[in-house]
Amino acid sequence: MRKLKFKIGYFADGPWSHRAFEKIIKDNTIKICFIVPRIDTTDSTLSKFALDYNIDYLYPMKVNTSQFIEKAKTYDCDLFVSMSFDQIFKQEVSNLPRLGIINCHAGKLPFYRGRNILTWALINDEKEFGITVHFIDEGIDTGDVIIQSTYPINDMDNYSTLLEKAYDGCSQILFDSIKKLQQGNYQRIKQSEFNSLGMYCGKRGPGDETINWNSSSRDLFNFIRSISTPGPKATTSLNGVTVKINKAIYIPEAPIYINNPGQLLAKTENGFYVKTKDSFIEISEIETSTKLKVGDRLGR
Repeated sequence: MRKLKFKIGYFADGPWSHRAFEKIIKDNTIKICFIVPRIDTTDSTLSKFALDYNIDYLYPMKVNTSQFIEKAKTYDCDLFVSMSFDQIFKQEVSNLPRLGIINCHAGKLPFYRGRNILTWALINDEKEFGITVHFIDEGIDTGDVIIQSTYPINDMDNYSTLLEKAYDGCSQILFDSIKKLQQGNYQRIKQSEFNSLGMYCGKRGPGDETINWNSSSRDLFNFIRSISTPGPKATTSLNGVTVKINKAIYIPEAPIYINNPGQLLAKTENGFYVKTKDSFIEISEIETSTKLKVGDRLGR
């Protein structure tokens, strides 16, 4: 007798979900029954995947409506999988698949719940970030953990390099988690077993990219790299003209002395030294329509 395939519904969007899809689809014991993207999706890759592999593409779809619930019942899925999806699943939907819903989150739960996690990890000068696959419950990123892995952060990292690490890490541990559930050899780990506390990170929005030069060199270095390309880039101004900075170099041995934070102290091969609250950093990959020169004071 031919063994039945393990049936999943895939709720997904963006590059995070593409690499995971490519792993899952190669496993001939798993069947992706349908794909639900975000309602505001601009992701054409998932719709192409659906076409290429003859997978139902349910779009646009609000997942807690009776329309979706009745449609989802017809697939009789074993598991729903969420990867970079932005709708909250209510209990009625969570109860549809035999094994519930799992989510892959690029954060070291129970800390770093919420949004823009890689940015916050860099801002907080973390030496590692986590990726967690967990069951979805009625909270936000609060469900029982299946797998959690950590990845190092060093001073050469920025938002782009962490994204690459996270894309690969998420695809692997999400696939591994699906296999554990398929084979029935998983454990549900309460987040309180990692730590009794927790932390939620809010979504960053317009204005959060503005540089406060009256911060320490280390804090400014972390801030600038946390929102570098493909992020919005750290922003300051000179005489009302916007100045965007994509890269900073932290100089541990930079002397501490009194001067005006934001002042350009010297020209370098790639940019400028700029005064901070305690010392100075080097800034480069600068985008602006005005000419910068030594002595200018940014942020005014």
